Amino acid sequence: MTLFLLLILIAIVLGLIGVVAASLGYLLVIGVIVFLAAFVYLGLRVRHNARRPPR
Repeated sequence: MTLFLLLILIAIVLGLIGVVAASLGYLLVIGVIVFLAAFVYLGLRVRHNARRPPR
């Protein structure tokens, strides 16, 4: 969960920098990609944990 939150934080920071600085629009794109990757990671993690029987 820590990695997920860190990825979300990085995505937000990159997105804000990309929006504020007009010439750094590519950072906004990278931020969106990191944001989507974080949710893919979360989805894979949740799906993996759902398969394991509880102890």
